[in-house]
Parts: sequence; C-alpha cells; structure tokens
Amino acid sequence: MSVWKDFALTHTGNVRTNNEDAFSRDPALGLWVVADGMGGHEAGEVASAIAIESISRKIRQGKSIAEAIQHAHHNILNGTRKGRGAKGMGSTVVAIHSTGTHYQVAWVGDSRAYRWTRTGERSGTLEQLTTDHSYVQMLVKAGAITPEEAINHRDKNVITQCLGSLEMTNVTVDTLEGDWQPDQWLLLCSDGLTDELEDSQISAVLANNPDLETAAHALLQQALDSGGRDNTTIAIVAQKTAPDAGSLWDTMVGWMRR
Repeated sequence: MSVWKDFALTHTGNVRTNNEDAFSRDPALGLWVVADGMGGHEAGEVASAIAIESISRKIRQGKSIAEAIQHAHHNILNGTRKGRGAKGMGSTVVAIHSTGTHYQVAWVGDSRAYRWTRTGERSGTLEQLTTDHSYVQMLVKAGAITPEEAINHRDKNVITQCLGSLEMTNVTVDTLEGDWQPDQWLLLCSDGLTDELEDSQISAVLANNPDLETAAHALLQQALDSGGRDNTTIAIVAQKTAPDAGSLWDTMVGWMRR
C-alpha cells in the first residue's frame, strides 16, 4: 500500500495585483497540476482554472493525462467563444499522474517539472524533466545560443505554444514516464520560480529543507526575495511506501504475544 506526501502553494508575487496561476492536488487520483494563465485580469486566471477543472474531470473519466490536457486546450478555446474569460487567454500546464509506483509527467508551455533525489543529509541531485516550449529553447536546440545564455535571454518568456492558442487546433503535449524511487521528490512550478532562481539555487534550497512543506515555503520566499516579479506556484510530491497488510498484522501479533 502506498500513500502520498505532497504540498502545494501559490503566491501573487511582489509586482502583480492578481494571481493567474492555479494548482490542483488530488492524491486519491494520483494527480497534481500547475497551470500558469495569461491574458490579463479576468482572462489568465479563467484559463488556468479551466485547465485545472478539465484535466481533473477527464482523469476521473479514465482518460490519459495527455488526452486530458488536450481536452483542456479545447475547453479554453470553447470558453472564449462562450463568453467565459476573454479572447486570447491561455495557460501553460505541467502535471503528474501517478498509479502505484509509476508516474507520468505531461506539459505544454514553460511551466516545469524537476526530479530531486536526496543523496545525503544536505545534498542531492536536481534534474529538469521537462523541456520548455519556448523560443529560447528552440535557439538552444539549434545551437544558436548556449543553455547559459538562455538563462538571461531577453526573449526567455516567449513561449511557442500554450493551452488556448487560437492558431492551434491541437497542441503538442509532451510526456515522460518514470518509477518512484526512495528519497525522491517531483517538483512542479510555474515560471515565477524559475525566472527568479537558477537550478543551482533550487537545488540548494531542497538540500537544506528535508520536509516538503518547509521546502516549498523556502523556495517561494527566495523567489520573492529575488524580486517576485511574477505569480509563483510550487507543488512537491513524494511517494511513501507503507507496510503491507501482512507485515502490519505480524507486528500486531508480535505486540499481543508480549
């Protein structure tokens, strides 16, 4: 039997007056989603809310995470046509769907997923699992700029696709799969975190905070201290394996025989 450890939070930041980010955590479904809306007040937050609602509903209906995200894209487009939100609204998304010891990560846009594996009391390795759907990432892939140059590139926030893109009938939903390992966390975040903190800074915060909740708050605080120029959303998930029923019963019998 497996149980989840998870924590998520969102913050408007130091500059924005409204929060266009949204998140969903549903351990019963093994589903965690972070969405970063765009389009301004009364639009971006509507797009991210539609994304969250649509994905959760489709997962409950037995759809794959990629199908659920594609459906969210269509729902945002239809929402605009029905007068919900505003024309041109959109949202990035990154999600985890996990069953048993297996998980799948899916995304559209530049919200990210990382895998953190603790290797010592204050050490570990951080891996970026997702690849941004962005103009700068295209430049990196083409060899026009280096990954280091991409960090502070003036066009780093220009994305190549999002849910609700008016010119796209369907979006390309990228996915990857993995199996949970001991001492491993998955981190989902909007670009409000990664615009303020480099990967080495994120890694240092996680190394110094072995509890999910304190780690999430520490990441948020450092992003705010670094400027907090955008909404920031963070979700951290880990799988904790509990003793199986037989082991638990054996333990209880042992206690009763004392």
